[in-house]
Parts: sequence; C-alpha cells; structure tokens
Amino acid sequence: MSLGNYLKSRVFFGQALAALVIIAVLAYLFIHWLTFTTDHGHEITVPNLAKLTEEQVEQKLDELDLDYVLLDSVDYNKDFPKYSVVEQDPLPGAKVKVGRKVYIKINASGFSSVKVPDLIQRTYREAVPTLKALGLEEGTITYIPNLGKDMVLEMRFKGRNIKAGDRVLKSSKIDLVLGDGKESYAAEVDTLAIPNEQ
Repeated sequence: MSLGNYLKSRVFFGQALAALVIIAVLAYLFIHWLTFTTDHGHEITVPNLAKLTEEQVEQKLDELDLDYVLLDSVDYNKDFPKYSVVEQDPLPGAKVKVGRKVYIKINASGFSSVKVPDLIQRTYREAVPTLKALGLEEGTITYIPNLGKDMVLEMRFKGRNIKAGDRVLKSSKIDLVLGDGKESYAAEVDTLAIPNEQ
C-alpha cells in the first residue's frame, strides 16, 4: 500500500484517533496530578501572631499545618509584651499553602543601653534629632541666663547631671538645660571690666 493510500485508509484514521485519545487522557491525568501535589485551591489564611509568645505561635500554626522560623529578636518595644511577636512575614490575612513557613521576630526582654551623645554647646534644634536617632526622648526643658539662646548647657537624667558617654536605657528621657539668650555680651564684659584707678 502506498503512503497516499495509507493516509486515506481507515487504519491510519483509527490509529490517529487512538493517539489523540491517549494524549488527551495523559494531559487530563497530568493536570489533576499537578493540582493534587500543589494543593491548588486549598489555601490557608495566615493568622495574626502579634503579641503571642513563641509557644503560642507554635501551637496556633500547628493547628493550621503551618510552620514558623524565628529570625531574630528586635529592640524592645514597650507596646508589646516581652518575648512576644513584633513582626511576621507573610502578614496576617495572606493566603498560603499548607506547610508554608511564617517568619517571625520577637520582642527583646527590655531596653538596651546607649551612650549619651555630646550635646553640650549644640543648639536645641540639633540636640533633639540626635537624641531621637539613638532611641532617646526629649525630657523637660529648663532655661537659665546665658548668652547662647537655645544652646544646650547641661544634660540631666532623673534629676542628676550626666555627661557624654554615660549609658542610659533606650527610650529614657533626657532633660536639657538651655541658655535663654537674655544675657547680653555687653553685660558680660561690664561684669568682667575692672575700673582703672590712677
């Protein structure tokens, strides 16, 4: 039988049809296998883990067939209990697959200490951002007579004078003593001048 006759024969059409049916069945089975292995359509909503301890996180995620990874502890945040979750990834409400890892960061047990910066002879405008950059807070502001207006003359913590390099806990309030700018240069010169008696 010639090739042309074979391509027109019933045998060829039967074999071609059988091949198409086999390919369609294999494709169907492959798609269903892929859906099953990837849990397509079966997603879990990530719960809010904020303020939970590591033990509570483990229990909650076990119930949902999720896992967790503790990345690190972060600087103490007074709005969260000690050793509780401060950050998580994925965020609460995200849809994930079974077995997905949730990455968490835990609150430290307390504030870490920092060195007090040298603010003496700096302006109030310079001093406040410097304090905040180190995690410290501006406390009470007191003015005393001095030539330099808003110039930092002293730093105090809990009523006692402190100097640059002293250590305090983060979030501490540093009181500042500033010059009021009311004492003039001329007045200072007058007090220092000695009458020239001849």
